[in-house]
Amino acid sequence: MSTAITESAPAPVVPQGMRASGKQWKAPKKAFRPAGGLTAYEQRAKERVAHAAMKAKEQELKDEKEADRQRRVTITKERKAAKEEKERYEKMAEKMHKKRVERLKRKEKRNKLLNS
Repeated sequence: MSTAITESAPAPVVPQGMRASGKQWKAPKKAFRPAGGLTAYEQRAKERVAHAAMKAKEQELKDEKEADRQRRVTITKERKAAKEEKERYEKMAEKMHKKRVERLKRKEKRNKLLNS
């Protein structure tokens, strides 16, 4: 019986030596292969589907974010309008009787409902 041990050692890296231009820090160039980057139609189709799905998900997230921002903006505008209206009524109350201010409030609410 012979005991032969076979090892699959990686091929040793042979240094290429100094570059002619002296630019050792540059990566060595490889042969130009124009057909090297071509892919099969099925693979391109899969990539297109994956890209479309990714774009749809991104758009969904953007729409969600924009809806959330619009909701915050609307709430802020409503609060600001309510505050201004309250201040206006308080200013009116300083000059007029309380009952007249209440009447004006009701009248304005009716007009607002009719106009909207």
